[in-house]
Amino acid sequence: MTDDAVEARRARARALAAEFAERGDTFGWFDAFYKEAEGDNGQIPWADLEPNAYFRSWAEDVGLTGNGRTALVVGCGLGDDALYLHDLGFEVTAFDISPTAVEWAKKLHAATDIKFEVMDLFEPPTSWVASKNPPATAGGTDKAGGFDFVLEIYTIQPLPMEMRERVVDSIAAFVADNGELVVVTRGREDDEQPEQLPWPLSRKDLSRFETHGLKPVDFREISDTEDEQNRFVVHYRKTF
Repeated sequence: MTDDAVEARRARARALAAEFAERGDTFGWFDAFYKEAEGDNGQIPWADLEPNAYFRSWAEDVGLTGNGRTALVVGCGLGDDALYLHDLGFEVTAFDISPTAVEWAKKLHAATDIKFEVMDLFEPPTSWVASKNPPATAGGTDKAGGFDFVLEIYTIQPLPMEMRERVVDSIAAFVADNGELVVVTRGREDDEQPEQLPWPLSRKDLSRFETHGLKPVDFREISDTEDEQNRFVVHYRKTF
């Protein structure tokens, strides 16, 4: 797609989001947008059938490997990042609110054992959520729900600002005790007012993860020449 075509599709996404918001449906526009693409990933600006470049760069830099650990991809879209984690050796579960996106992802990655699920971020299975008081064990290896590694890329920023804290809380709950979380997002300064969807995250927004025992161990701010919007890549570890 040309730059103009990409911007046209982004404008369409914003229009759909506003249309569904007027109906009181915060999330319905996602599936409508995927349906409009009619199987052409070129109509989805964030779906280029490659893992996110910022996440991949970070993963390569730190030598990320799965070694059979469980991983959850939040808002997986067509599953590009889920496939990348799968190839790194993770046991991957991925979810999206859009049934169309999930079915599309299943077809694209049918040769893998990635578990793709249609799921509302706010209504996950109990087994996906870490206990606030995990049982103490002699070996320290038992888990009370949650995942070893959780990946969130660009799924907080398109959701309304007024629900941001609730979204962060829900994502934080997926991380098992001693687990990890990586967030990739457009970034803004704390006193900067976002102008339009997607709504970039500030350091203050991200600090809410810390209230759930998630300690930032790596924070990278990366300049982006394409849209002149810096990206934040943040790696957290859950400790108590």
